[in-house]
Amino acid sequence: MERELERELREEARRLEADGLLRELGPPAAPELVDFTSSDYLGLARHPAVVAGARAAASEFGAGARAARLLGGGSPLDFELEAAVAGWLGAEAALFFPTGYQANLGTLTALAGAGDAILSDELNHASIVDAARLSRATLRVFRHADLEHAEVLLAAAGAARRRLVVTEGVFSMDGDAAPLAGLCELCARYDAWLVVDEAHATGVVGPRGAGAFADAGCDPARLAARVVTGGKALGVAGGLVVGSAGLRRHLVQRARSFVFTTGAAPAVAGGLLAAVRVAQEAETEREHVRALAAQLALTLDQPEPAAGIVPVVIGSSDAALERAARLRAAGFDLRALRPPTVPAGTARLRVTLHAFNRPDEVERLALALADLRAPAARRAAGAAASARAVPAAAPLFVAGTDTGVGKTVVAALLARAAAREGASAYWKPVQTGAESDTAEVARLCAGAPVACAEPACAFPLAAAPHEAAAEAGARIEPERLDARLGELRREHAGARLVVELAGGLLVPYDERATQADWLARVQPALVLVARSGLGTLNHTLLSLEALRARRIVPRALFLVGAPHASNRATLARAGGVAHVLELPPLEPLNGAALERWIDANETGLERVLDDCAPR
Repeated sequence: MERELERELREEARRLEADGLLRELGPPAAPELVDFTSSDYLGLARHPAVVAGARAAASEFGAGARAARLLGGGSPLDFELEAAVAGWLGAEAALFFPTGYQANLGTLTALAGAGDAILSDELNHASIVDAARLSRATLRVFRHADLEHAEVLLAAAGAARRRLVVTEGVFSMDGDAAPLAGLCELCARYDAWLVVDEAHATGVVGPRGAGAFADAGCDPARLAARVVTGGKALGVAGGLVVGSAGLRRHLVQRARSFVFTTGAAPAVAGGLLAAVRVAQEAETEREHVRALAAQLALTLDQPEPAAGIVPVVIGSSDAALERAARLRAAGFDLRALRPPTVPAGTARLRVTLHAFNRPDEVERLALALADLRAPAARRAAGAAASARAVPAAAPLFVAGTDTGVGKTVVAALLARAAAREGASAYWKPVQTGAESDTAEVARLCAGAPVACAEPACAFPLAAAPHEAAAEAGARIEPERLDARLGELRREHAGARLVVELAGGLLVPYDERATQADWLARVQPALVLVARSGLGTLNHTLLSLEALRARRIVPRALFLVGAPHASNRATLARAGGVAHVLELPPLEPLNGAALERWIDANETGLERVLDDCAPR
């Protein structure tokens, strides 16, 4: 008999496979393929000096570190490496960790804890996300590279003991640079500290390859730490946290991922020490990497990248896998990146350029990418001979802190407002009870170009979704909701699709999954609706915490009901949402009343819809 755990794991694998997200460990890259996927930007993994450094260290100090460094593990090369990297980046000190993941984990959990606040860019690496969660600090996620939103969150975190702003210097999936100068200014203004993950920047940008922070020329007065990984441009492994001598001393005491782990093998330290020396002098190589990246981006009609990464966003996971396979057959090693590595709907090919790539190889890759795009373009042209192909509908989700808080009115309002710029559509995935919210939105949007789609699941019992489904002898399957959402986005291409959820965020869909679990998979643009009056503070702040724990950045907060100045001021300050709008009772509640409210709040509503546009 199959064990319950094995059955659950098999079912999870089946769901991943159905979504095009199942991963398998394949063989390493074949040497006959042109490498456009590894992070060995400068080609140092096979550099003779780096290999010799690793070999000599292993011969002299042995194969393993033997113990944690506090127990005498590692080798004297660890200290030499730390001094070399600190000198390279112009800092007082550095601390060597076995991996870059452990370096981020140790840094954030040592610097922040309960009572502190961490502000994290929404596209930060998983190691930063995990570290922030494990720190027990209050985590606030700001929209990617959005200084205005970061400032809103910093202002809301004024009561925190310590405030950390964390960003990648060059973002690993999009290849763009963080607005480091602006973040430094915000940190100075709001008494915060900046942590920069330099994984994809050191070796490639900055004076002597010293990274994005050095390249930005920022005042280091508010810089807490930089994290340098050894497995990217340096071609080896490990990670180093670079900062003040006081920071290094603190990490030795408090960074659990340093204290409680065996040190890195001497060969790693020896290889890295040689790689640092080579990387500092590799000006020709890093210029070549950046030139190739700029060449490819120009050919693909994309913005110039900050370093050596050029993303080619495909959309669906299946399509990205199919294109990667065809490129492999054409002689290129280029892998598909799929959720959760990248946001849902943005599966991509990430092209990484190297010092050993040739311009003619990049030209051939650009042609191959163009050929892969051509069949889709021909199909689009055949489907609409004289019309331009339009993008799938951009979904905007409307969630509530509870049932009966006014989600349906806000959804109708947003649909009407979006319809002023063109067509829009409305969909409620799960409907319970005899009263139809879809019919109510149709009534409130009468006369406007708003299409109302039928729910994917509708149950007569007015109860929580899982209870209503069980009463009807049915189940709510998130995969079915995913499929219908995709269909509606294609059916209403070019429109804004407003999606209204059922009840509060954590209502169950079945015995295992909540509505929030589905949201975590979809990662949509979302506005939150709450009551304006008594009781709203706790419900709203808890709902915001639940969203942010799932890496969902709420774009706006609607407070529905009689205006309550104190509640609004408190939520604007503590909620950390960029836009807070009040929707008072509308009498009579009809389309004309919605139009009057839209006219009176046109500027604020336009900002909300702009912020909810695809990114």
